[in-house]
Amino acid sequence: MRRFVLPLALSTALLASGCASSSASPQSAAPLASEPVGRPQLVLAISIDQFSADVFAENRARYTGGLARLQQGVVFPSGYQSHGATETCPGHSTILTGARPARNGIIANNWFEPGIDRADKRVYCSEDTRDPASTSREPVVSAQFLKVPTLGEYMKAAASGTRNVAVSAKDRAVVMMGGHKIDAGYWYKGGAFVTFKGATLSPAAQAANAALAKQIAAGAQALPVPAWCGVKDRAVSVGNGTVGTGKFALEPNKPEVFRVSPRMDFVTVDLANALVDEMGLGKGEAPDVLSVSLSASDYVGHAYGTEGVEMCIQMAQLDAALAKLFAHLDARGIDYMAVLTADHGGLDTPERLDQQAFPRATRSDRALNPGELGKAVAARTGIKVDGPLIYGDGPFGDMYFSAALTPAQRAQASAALVALVKPHPQVAAVFTREELEKTPLPSTGPQDWSIKDRLRASFDPARSGDVIIVLDRAVVPIPDPFIGAYTATHGSVFDYDRRVPILFWRKGLRGFEQPAPIETVDIAPTLAAVLGLKLPDGTFDGRCLDLDAGAGNSCERN
Repeated sequence: MRRFVLPLALSTALLASGCASSSASPQSAAPLASEPVGRPQLVLAISIDQFSADVFAENRARYTGGLARLQQGVVFPSGYQSHGATETCPGHSTILTGARPARNGIIANNWFEPGIDRADKRVYCSEDTRDPASTSREPVVSAQFLKVPTLGEYMKAAASGTRNVAVSAKDRAVVMMGGHKIDAGYWYKGGAFVTFKGATLSPAAQAANAALAKQIAAGAQALPVPAWCGVKDRAVSVGNGTVGTGKFALEPNKPEVFRVSPRMDFVTVDLANALVDEMGLGKGEAPDVLSVSLSASDYVGHAYGTEGVEMCIQMAQLDAALAKLFAHLDARGIDYMAVLTADHGGLDTPERLDQQAFPRATRSDRALNPGELGKAVAARTGIKVDGPLIYGDGPFGDMYFSAALTPAQRAQASAALVALVKPHPQVAAVFTREELEKTPLPSTGPQDWSIKDRLRASFDPARSGDVIIVLDRAVVPIPDPFIGAYTATHGSVFDYDRRVPILFWRKGLRGFEQPAPIETVDIAPTLAAVLGLKLPDGTFDGRCLDLDAGAGNSCERN
């Protein structure tokens, strides 16, 4: 491992704890006495689920906690999850592998294998289909489908003492950031943190669950509304209810309601902090990696949209939760390199968008649902099969034909489906798998990619569909909203879902802001250089980012 030097800077040392609003004034910043020398003891990789560059830009001046600290480091406000399938599993899969879905194999949260012996033919991205007990809805969790290693795995291969730890509310975030060789991995399920099949909960995890159980059983009052959120506190009619006035009051014994609140981020941070202490992370001879994926922004965004008081409260609480995480590491005297990004962005509810100068926003036509498309194609072609003709996870994305079709019938069905959906006013584009297979991987900047380029970056011939449908801008693929669960979403090829912030921070790192577009696949090679890892050319799809704001180059290796 080489000696790595970064220049001197100022840093904000923010201490925060509990579930307090981050509208309070931050503690004063003090000049740092020394610049960072050598590799960090700990890589802290943070993913904020559904944290778009737009939401970051809108709120960045308001942050006073952890997100304020990160803005004292190196800020890339225009990062890209450059691929077309902007969902949780593909997005997390790019961050620490440095590989796009076309190479790492994680094309979506779910895909379909019509030939498998499973009634729904559905495969979940982080399940172990080799285990008979696994289903797509109740998976046995593993990294079976991830085709490449993660940074933590490269670190473990380079130094036997490295620990690779991941925590999140979502199993797929743990798996995709941790990879195949995880020393400790925990996610939330049914009111408690759980771990991999065959593994046991550590004492720290057991203690975290005991504290979590008390919180859920007791319930909680509404969270405070920061003054700057008041303008967003108004009801908007959505379906049979309203959004825009929620304050996250928690009824006792409601674990799913607890999950869809800022409190989910705090208990995730609490567990991460407990694991730091229990495992002595950042204190060994070899560097460790801790992946923390905070999911509440995604749950809140789905349930209430991105522009109501609910998300505004969540942004303040997220800021405080991150400050709590950083304060814990600071108190332990750990030299850590933090990077924060997101797995994807998101779009607000179309009902509120319509009120806010975006009248084209709408909900998808039920006729685009896979079942309805299958019926329409069958009527056009006369093809009849037992069960569905078309399998899909929603009114857009990958569509798969029944395994019962002959090659000739498959070609006929494909042509009919394309002819059916292409003229639909809510469809921006439609491609067959043959078209994407012939398309070279894009090599220009991600901001310039065509829709076909974006889909190609998500295309895996072994897992992608027969036909891929792209809905038009601001068409929300939720025909029937469900208040408190799903009113808004993500997953499109458009920049509100693709663009995410990328921020690096280390004590003493000289800060700068670079607005030029970069990709999330650039994170892993950048961290590898900081660590001095020597990996073969072609290991990553991304490039190393020079974090040295002076004449030096943090990407150069000795």
